[in-house]
Amino acid sequence: MSSDLVVVGAGIVGASVAYHAARAGTAVTLVDAGRPGGGVTADSFAWIGASGVRTGPAAELRATATREYRRLEAELPGLPVTWSGSLSWGTTDDPPEAGPGQEIVDATRVATLEPALREPPEWAVWAPGDGAVDPVGVTERLVEGARAHGARVRPDTPVTALRRDAAGRAAGVETAAGFLPGATVVLAAGAATAALCGPLGLRVPVGPSPATLFRFRAPAGLVRTVVNNRDFDLRQVAADRLIAAADSPERTLAAVRSTFRGAADVELLGARVAARPMPADGEPIVGPAAEVPGLYLAVTHAAVTLAAAVGRLVASELVDGTVEPLLTGCRLDRRRRH
Repeated sequence: MSSDLVVVGAGIVGASVAYHAARAGTAVTLVDAGRPGGGVTADSFAWIGASGVRTGPAAELRATATREYRRLEAELPGLPVTWSGSLSWGTTDDPPEAGPGQEIVDATRVATLEPALREPPEWAVWAPGDGAVDPVGVTERLVEGARAHGARVRPDTPVTALRRDAAGRAAGVETAAGFLPGATVVLAAGAATAALCGPLGLRVPVGPSPATLFRFRAPAGLVRTVVNNRDFDLRQVAADRLIAAADSPERTLAAVRSTFRGAADVELLGARVAARPMPADGEPIVGPAAEVPGLYLAVTHAAVTLAAAVGRLVASELVDGTVEPLLTGCRLDRRRRH
């Protein structure tokens, strides 16, 4: 069997590309070494924010993040998204400044948004449109949506190499279970992207970036928004569970206990370090690889935040043949063009 599109990597970006391409009527095969969402996607803090975005080649793309998730929520009912807003304070020594979609709030307002704070900051940046997702739940829902539109999903099938035809075009992928043909290959393999492209003579400047996520047992309702300060990014993910993106388990636990009333019994349940993909300049790499016709790259550090937007835009470029302006600053050759 042939497939118009082979998507390598069933993390949240690959799942989104597969869903949007299948929904647009393309024959899609989604292949992954493990289970959908089971890699670094599972260890993302998963803060979805479009607020405050101002600079960089992907600034306009990032500014669409919450709007794209609201669209996806309408298309896939039951998508596990929580629109809690976010509160940030004390992350720099500069006076607080509100960007697009943000407002400066005083201690009284902060106390209404986060009632358990022991000492509400004098000022904070409130982004009411921000939210967070269950990243594995969203990935699984995207895969279900892709299947519903005819996509084939091949979990637990490691891709060992990309194959080209005699003319040098991408022709599919070699896997542990055999060859999977495809007229176009989308590489959404995160930190593994560089190694898969290397044998083709294609250098993709992306490598692993360690990111630690802590899980805590905590009282219900302790944290109501996405909280961002010098000590942690913190949010409640279940009635008795918190997650935090931070550096030190001891310092983070102490900071949570000292920041919130009723947190004396908060307990660290575990920590996981994920090797999230990090492009050399920190910006997404999304677009065709000119050196290998038929190969398309989709790798970004802010994968969960950008997945809804990137999936739709990549599918538009591949299925409809459009050139999406929001992706033009994300091409692999951008350093050669500037």
